[in-house]
Amino acid sequence: MKLADVRAQMSGGILVVSIEGEIDMSNARELGSAIARRLTNEALGAVLDLSNVSYIDSAGIHVVFDLRERLKTRGQALRLVVPAGSPISSMVELVDLPRAVGVVETADEALAAIAAAVPQPNPSHGH
Repeated sequence: MKLADVRAQMSGGILVVSIEGEIDMSNARELGSAIARRLTNEALGAVLDLSNVSYIDSAGIHVVFDLRERLKTRGQALRLVVPAGSPISSMVELVDLPRAVGVVETADEALAAIAAAVPQPNPSHGH
C-alpha cells in the first residue's frame, strides 16, 4: 500500500496541502500532525487538495473533521479539493463533507472561497 505523500506551500496567506496516495488508519494521525505543524496562526486557512488521493477511510475522514474544528476555533477556514469522479468522491459525499467542510473541484476555487470567507485586514490601520 502506498502511503500518502504530502506537499505544503503558502499561497496568498493560505496553506495549500496537496496529498497523494492513500489515507488510512496507518498514516492518518501522522498526516494530521504534519498539517497542524505547518499551519500558523497568521494563515487565513487551509486547502486540502485531495485530487490525487486514491483511498480514504474513516481515520482519514476523522483527520479532516478534527482539522476543521481546530481551524474553526482559530477563525480560519478549510476547504477540500475533490474533483467529480475522484476515487474518494463517494466517501466524501457519504460523510457529508461538502456541507460540513466545503468541497470544491479545484485548488483555485478553494483559495477563492477561503479568501472570500475570511475577513480581510483593514489596510487603513497602517499595518
